Amino acid sequence: MRFSILPFGALTDTLSASGISLTNEQILTIEDLHQYLTTTYPAIAQQKFRYAVNQEMVDSTHSLQDGDEIALLPPFSGG
Repeated sequence: MRFSILPFGALTDTLSASGISLTNEQILTIEDLHQYLTTTYPAIAQQKFRYAVNQEMVDSTHSLQDGDEIALLPPFSGG
C-alpha cells in the first residue's frame, strides 16, 4: 500500500522532511505505522502527537487504505 505522511510542527524536523511517500504492504493500521515510524525514526518516540487520516482524527486501531494521507499532529495552542 502507498501512503503520504505529512508531519507538522517539530515532527517535520524529527523526520527531516515536510512529507514522506511510503510504500509498505506490512502496514495495515495506525498502530503498525506507529511501530514503523518509531523504529525508523527513534526520536519520534519521545514526542507526543496524534494521527489524522484523510483529515479525520483516528485512533491506533484505524485500518489504512491504499492512497491514504496521514497527518502527524503535535499538540496545538492558539488564541
